[in-house]
Amino acid sequence: MKDQQGSNRISSGAIAAVSAVVVAVGGGVAWFTTHSSNTPTPSNPSGRIEQAAQPSTRQPANEQTPNVYWLRPKDKSVALVPQPVKVASIRATQPLEAAFQSLLAGPPAEGTDSTTIPKGTKLLGLKSENDEVHVNLSEDFTRGGGSTSMMGRVGQVVYTATTLNPKAKVYIDVNGKPLDVLGGEGVELQQPLTRESFQKNYPL
Repeated sequence: MKDQQGSNRISSGAIAAVSAVVVAVGGGVAWFTTHSSNTPTPSNPSGRIEQAAQPSTRQPANEQTPNVYWLRPKDKSVALVPQPVKVASIRATQPLEAAFQSLLAGPPAEGTDSTTIPKGTKLLGLKSENDEVHVNLSEDFTRGGGSTSMMGRVGQVVYTATTLNPKAKVYIDVNGKPLDVLGGEGVELQQPLTRESFQKNYPL
């Protein structure tokens, strides 16, 4: 009889322990469910995954207006006259490159402006840094014309190259080599050239 009562006590104790565990687990699940349901979730009725907009890596273009220089008759001499060229640029040398492309293409058909730069002259390279401008032209630049024609084309190059920095020093190369003597008459160029030195040494 005692053994039976002992068994009953053990069984009752075991049942009580199991019940306590069930209650504890149930309470934990209920707490987790309650807190999970209270957590705010972003509204997205369509159910689509939306990505945040990526910042643009494209740099804004800066519009500059370099000048191209043409030759215009003035009394008994020739004057260098500017013509503005609008350029939307990103690279530092882009405005000058665009100016030289316009210069080598020749002046507008209308008007009295002219050029002594031979047709077919190409821009092979251009570098601008530390108040220096290096212009590399094709060999066509040296062909044809007398001394006045030679000085006119050098002036066009010097003034166009210094359009954004009038104090810059200009180095003119032909096919990658410094241009020391120009034309059949042997006009010597003292490089670097500036606007000031051109006006002083090579008057038009």
